[in-house]
Amino acid sequence: MDERVSPVRGAGLLAGKTVMISGASSGIGAAAARLFTGEGAAVVVMARRENELKELVLEIEASGGRATWSVGDVTRPEDVDRAVAMAVERFGGLDGAFNNAGYAGVVFGPLHELPQEDFDRIMDVNVRGTWNCLRSQIPVMLAAGHGAVVNTASSAGLIATGAPSPYVAAKHAVLGLTKAAAAEYGAHGIRVNSLVVGTTRTEMINAAVEAEPALKEAFVARQIQRRMAEPHEVAEAALWLLSDRSSFATGSHVAVDGGILAT
Repeated sequence: MDERVSPVRGAGLLAGKTVMISGASSGIGAAAARLFTGEGAAVVVMARRENELKELVLEIEASGGRATWSVGDVTRPEDVDRAVAMAVERFGGLDGAFNNAGYAGVVFGPLHELPQEDFDRIMDVNVRGTWNCLRSQIPVMLAAGHGAVVNTASSAGLIATGAPSPYVAAKHAVLGLTKAAAAEYGAHGIRVNSLVVGTTRTEMINAAVEAEPALKEAFVARQIQRRMAEPHEVAEAALWLLSDRSSFATGSHVAVDGGILAT
């Protein structure tokens, strides 16, 4: 047996399905990998940090789940292609995808003061990365006649939340890609939805708070629950959208934002 593939486990909401997860080395992506395998899925976890991916797969294996890792950057089409090919080779196909990789930058300030390189990286990871994932995943799903995709967006994809302007623009674009893909492939049995996520306790948020401590209070001030989400709470919403329980949901933006949009 390949050392990256762990044994089979029992049934659940994703029983018999194979799901690719990007941005899976920590935070929401890692929480999703644990949850999805616990619900019967085989997962291909993708991120840039190999050691973290290995540890995650070993953890899943110890719990009786099925998982393998693929090191890569979503901004590189060949890296995404390799992860999709691995899903087909190891597990026989690709039924679902959680395109979760994202980047917000650590520099905050007025639009005219932000470094050009921050704009480029934020747009590359969030927009080009989601585009690359969709372009690679959809052909496999078309061949199978079914599939479900969840893209991680943000409340910043619908309103100006105070996040850096390139991030606001990028997450608006992710919602646009979601709607366009849902419209194009709905007749082919492929559903595409997004999560509109509020501030979640992840490494990215921790880095932002470390760079600008005043952000800690700002991150929770607009959320009705007055707290950040835990990664597993967001993963639960992705689970539903990838499962057959959400069979009539496509082109939708499901808010898991602690009430930001309500206010």
